[in-house]
Amino acid sequence: MTASNVLNDSHIELTSHARITAIGAYVPERQITNADMERMVDTSDEWIVQRTGIRERRAVSEGEFTSDMCIRAVEDMLANYPVDVADVDMILVATNTPDVPFPSVAAIIQARFGIESTGSLDINATCAGFAYGLHLANGLISAGLHRKILVFGADALTRVTDYTDRTTCILFGDGAGVVMVEQDMGNGAFQAVTMGTDGTGGKHVYRSGTRTELHGTELVGDGKIVQNGREVYRFAVSTVPKGIAALLEQTGGTTDQIDWFVPHSANLRIIESICEKTGIPIEKALYSLEYYGNTSAASIPLAIHLGVQQGIVKPGDNMLLFGFGGGLTYTGLMLRWM
Repeated sequence: MTASNVLNDSHIELTSHARITAIGAYVPERQITNADMERMVDTSDEWIVQRTGIRERRAVSEGEFTSDMCIRAVEDMLANYPVDVADVDMILVATNTPDVPFPSVAAIIQARFGIESTGSLDINATCAGFAYGLHLANGLISAGLHRKILVFGADALTRVTDYTDRTTCILFGDGAGVVMVEQDMGNGAFQAVTMGTDGTGGKHVYRSGTRTELHGTELVGDGKIVQNGREVYRFAVSTVPKGIAALLEQTGGTTDQIDWFVPHSANLRIIESICEKTGIPIEKALYSLEYYGNTSAASIPLAIHLGVQQGIVKPGDNMLLFGFGGGLTYTGLMLRWM
């Protein structure tokens, strides 16, 4: 089944009663500039910026892991918003780079903050993970099963990057973002969702493990990220515009009513192409790739956090979030900020 077919079958009408009430973020101190990349592989600052828009990335230090970044993101949130995590009743962490296979990153976070009664779950939808997490949180709260959920997008991709592959190592960085999603007795902030999967495209971006073959393709990479950039580009620029059209059809709105478009920060050229195809002005796109690189599940919350810090993202703004990546999978959401 193609991604477009799945898209046509996945229009879900939401009547949510949940909203985001706080956000926090963290990126490691260590920087990897394009000049640093020039010393690692045959590349140049001009080549990287022209093809990706990336100038720097952040990288975890020795002994720093995904859970550590998530914890720092919560601390940032608590320092800036009047919220409490003591009564959180679910923790959802979107990541493909957990500290260890188990316990989950979510369980490690629970232990750090001593949250007495909460569920904990890691989600692996790679670069679409944060949007998936928001969708799940909204569904759990709308169903009356939970009242207060922490949703994280966090990845330490520099630990699984092949620094001999000049086409991929220039892309990836590390970071974490978190939002609090709470029950809303009003109409709720979540307006529409679309999602889908083209599993036959999984061979185009993956991290190898014990399996050595997928859909007739040999898997290589020795546990590192392997990506066919051209195929991922094609997937994104064809699928995301269709997803945006589906979201607008659900809400009965137009691109003019979108205050901020927040796609996964994979590559600036992908974002520019999507904006051109949909008519969304590039000035309305929030992205975190310029100084953080492609941070997978963390890229969307990091981009929103930057917008909040800059004072341009304001309560009541209409936001269109769209994650896409490994699987191949995607999730798009329309919501009202705060």
